[in-house]
Amino acid sequence: MNPPPVRRVQAVLIGAGAALGLVLYLPTAQRQLPAVAVGPASLYPVLPVVLDLALLHERISRRQALGLLGAGIAAVLLTLG
Repeated sequence: MNPPPVRRVQAVLIGAGAALGLVLYLPTAQRQLPAVAVGPASLYPVLPVVLDLALLHERISRRQALGLLGAGIAAVLLTLG
């Protein structure tokens, strides 16, 4: 079954956003202290999931929601030092 064209575009945008995050990490890590770059970079796995939820209206389980919450808390703790 082929997804509708709108879903394909949304999926490509999600993938492009994830790729952009990887591409921008290197200059950030080179210009900032690594500790500054690690906080936002630790959210890299969460960003595609959040975009997927927002654009594709995917559903997540409680276990996945707890994982996202844990990732968010970890990123805040890393940022605060």
